[in-house]
Amino acid sequence: MSGAIYAGSFDPITNGHVSIINSGLVAFDRIIVAVLTNTKKSPLFSVAERIEMLEDAVGGDPRVEIDRFDQGLLVDYARKKGVRVVLRGLRAVGDFEHELQMANMNRHLDEGVETVFLMANDFFYVSSSLVKEAASLGGNLSGIVPELVEKKLRAKFGQ
Repeated sequence: MSGAIYAGSFDPITNGHVSIINSGLVAFDRIIVAVLTNTKKSPLFSVAERIEMLEDAVGGDPRVEIDRFDQGLLVDYARKKGVRVVLRGLRAVGDFEHELQMANMNRHLDEGVETVFLMANDFFYVSSSLVKEAASLGGNLSGIVPELVEKKLRAKFGQ
């Protein structure tokens, strides 16, 4: 059975993330979505809330496992989970430069782990940060985030 890990903070998950998961399922039998605890960021949502939104967004697809990844190297986590592929989404050229550095570092740390890049479909321009900013200002989020995410964002910002 082939699998891949799609790791990120998902604060919150967007339809771009969902697009990457769905595209990944075309190439892989299973995807482990690993919710990161990123100490460099101050998340709007707790890990538990992010996992809830992810579970809702993927609709209980048995091929998708949602897990948390709190510390250590992603390549070590991949080895522990028995997965040799890291799945990454690309929105624009700027993403590629950063993601290529990460992929090369991961390859240096463990030659047995490969990175596969996928393009988000119609939602290539949407980042979680941009979504949070638009939500905080009362912007229209229809179609760019799952319905539950929109509801939770509106609640967070008192709308």
